[in-house]
Amino acid sequence: MEKNYNFQDLFNQKKYSKIIYIIEFELPDEKKNLSIINLLGVCRLLQNNRTKEDLILALENFKSVYKKERQTEISLTAFRNYVNVVADLYDLDKSEAQTKKTYGYFEEALNFFYNDESYFINDELSVLAIIRIHKRLLDINKVKFLLGELIKKKYYRPSNICSYIYYNLFFKDWSQEKFLEYGKVLCENLPNYSQDKLFPIENKVNKKITIGFLSGDIRSKHSITYFLKTIVDTYNKSKYSINLYLNQNKSQEDETTQYFLKNVDKFTYIKNLKDEEAINLIRKDGVDIFIDLIGVTSNTRLSLVKNRVAGTQILWCGYNNTTGLKEIDYILSDPNLIYESEKNMYTEKILYLPKIWNCHSGLDLKRQFIPSPITKNNYITFGSFNNFNKISDPVVNAWSKILKSIKNSKLILKSSIPRINNLLVKKFKDENILDSLEFIPFAENFESHIKSYQMIDIALDTFPYPGVTTSFEAIWMSTPVLTMKGYNFNSRCGESINKNLGLDWLVSKNEEDYVMKAKELSKKTDYLFELRKKLFDEATKSPLFDTESFSSEFFKILDSINSKK
Repeated sequence: MEKNYNFQDLFNQKKYSKIIYIIEFELPDEKKNLSIINLLGVCRLLQNNRTKEDLILALENFKSVYKKERQTEISLTAFRNYVNVVADLYDLDKSEAQTKKTYGYFEEALNFFYNDESYFINDELSVLAIIRIHKRLLDINKVKFLLGELIKKKYYRPSNICSYIYYNLFFKDWSQEKFLEYGKVLCENLPNYSQDKLFPIENKVNKKITIGFLSGDIRSKHSITYFLKTIVDTYNKSKYSINLYLNQNKSQEDETTQYFLKNVDKFTYIKNLKDEEAINLIRKDGVDIFIDLIGVTSNTRLSLVKNRVAGTQILWCGYNNTTGLKEIDYILSDPNLIYESEKNMYTEKILYLPKIWNCHSGLDLKRQFIPSPITKNNYITFGSFNNFNKISDPVVNAWSKILKSIKNSKLILKSSIPRINNLLVKKFKDENILDSLEFIPFAENFESHIKSYQMIDIALDTFPYPGVTTSFEAIWMSTPVLTMKGYNFNSRCGESINKNLGLDWLVSKNEEDYVMKAKELSKKTDYLFELRKKLFDEATKSPLFDTESFSSEFFKILDSINSKK
């Protein structure tokens, strides 16, 4: 007698392993239709203690469904599942052998998509799945293009708009007006919750000022931690309370996270809280000033500030541009980053710190003066430890011109991504300068990573998205940074860093000037020695690392706006 299986009930009961067993060993082959095969793949993903082998088996399940039936709902589902599993597999296993296999899966997934692009392009979830692949390949041109297609089709999911805004930071073709325009689109599409369900915001009297910080990045070596530490280590505990709201999983907790949790007055994990729950929690905490350290970047929770969790709300540090939200009252900047004439391009009021918008808390590493490598090597070594995402086509072009024009020059590249990127390698190969490049792996040991700066004479900044933490690190290690003048807050960060060191000459006016300055530096061995010595003697006393002065100015600004309420 043929058995009847209620897979829906079993799935609702989360009996995934049982479903797998039934499909593989009990269900007759003639009953294994495409929906069943897709279900088999899904259960392999959802079962407890899934392995890499389970992911690979699931891949085959999804691929077989997609290849047997095209342009149907079940094929769409199988395709999305296939692509997302490929991305998961890439994230899971970073070995060289697995990376090679995964690149094969990537190629297959992209072929599926672009062979039926006219069909897939109208399916938001399929496009988002393919974007995951392009992100891992660091093909930000494709990422931006596909996000733009979603926006054109009015897939105004807030996460889509946030990603589109963010990825346009990597390109020069967006004006500040565009950032403002799409910020307003984002604002319009964030949820508005009924105030009837929300705890009221109350003004406190004669109590300590409570400052709430929101971040999804409080973990080892993340850039945010160095700048937030400046505040946490120096605040007046008799006058202020600091609450930290973590939009990240507790499983990500490490020594850095624990350091912050021990040194603030209160902390709360909110990632798994619904918006209304998180809003009520923060409001009940009596936060006076709420500072968002995320903006439109990953882990965004702009829906919270849209519905106002505190009487005063500020954007700082994590995202350097307007959000388009009138509910964010202020953005922290400095005079080098937002010009007076540009204030109307921000929905937030501009609060100017007198010198620099960020201050690095410094590195737990004894500094030692090491002369420029050129004095020993007799050739100049450039370097960039910025994220490979930031190495745009114009950057590749400029670096190629530099290396071709300076005999025996070298360029050392390193990123936090633990794999060499094939697309980037191809770009340099096409420019015929691959032999002048050295890719070094990101060091898990932080001291080894930092000491890598001693290998380079000049750090070449990326543009239009410059380095921030990498520039602070280079300068801490007495390595000068050649940067470029920008056209908005984010693209001017390198400019502000160098100007606060009195190194205006190392701010290039344009790409031609950038190449020219690199060539000039290669001929000035004595100047490079003196410049390195100057940074060794003076950098840690500069506004870049003067935590006491920065903290004093930071809280002076907060006091002034709090007194106006």
